[in-house]
Amino acid sequence: MILAVSTALPVAVSAVTHSSLGKPDLKAIKEASTDPESEFYYPSLLKSFMANDTTMTDLQFQYFYYGTFFQEDYDPYRGVFRPAQLDVLKPIYQKTSRSRSERHMILDYALAAIEDNPVNIQQLAHRVAAYEKNGKFDLAKIWQYKLNHILLVIASSGTGTDPETARVVVYPEHEYDLLNLAGFTATGQRFEPPYYDYISVNPRNNNDPAGFYFDISEMLHQYFLKHPSELQELEDDPDRLSEPTDSVTQPE
Repeated sequence: MILAVSTALPVAVSAVTHSSLGKPDLKAIKEASTDPESEFYYPSLLKSFMANDTTMTDLQFQYFYYGTFFQEDYDPYRGVFRPAQLDVLKPIYQKTSRSRSERHMILDYALAAIEDNPVNIQQLAHRVAAYEKNGKFDLAKIWQYKLNHILLVIASSGTGTDPETARVVVYPEHEYDLLNLAGFTATGQRFEPPYYDYISVNPRNNNDPAGFYFDISEMLHQYFLKHPSELQELEDDPDRLSEPTDSVTQPE
């Protein structure tokens, strides 16, 4: 199994304030997000999220984000969306000034990528930036609100300074997205049994930790449910999962 890494978010995102949400109750979220009678039924929350409004509550965002775990098409190690198209965009992302046609290319890809994966943090950020550059400030604020609340949900799941306070994400690239937004540069990654990702960073100051923990237990559980052959391979060679990932993709 390949442990994916992510590039840094290419645009500035507003500061995210912690809330009282806390660590997610995944059992309750699974029950509610798959129950058509529940106010937290995933398809209903998805419809609200994709609409141009800001009516969702913090708790609804939490159930929406972690409800992703329990959808049929969920795969934490899914491939990059339209990789050839993304390769064309990478040098455009690095530009400080872009033409109108380039901004449309960025927005078109972001819209399609979010339809494919609504919690694609990098493409949500690109969508916000594209709206701002195109002068659609109301839409930019709406999607900034949605992006901020997804980040709030992740940040509220723990401090990440030790395994007991490990943060919970639904995709491994979100580990890097969150740290990049906080101003950290990732320097490496390793798996720590029984189910933690540890991301080492360059501390911003003397008070910062040398790295952060992420709880990937549900991510692994859902992955192996859908890829039982890989679970058998891992049982035959348990050291595979503990091998560190030395290379970290640099920012775009």
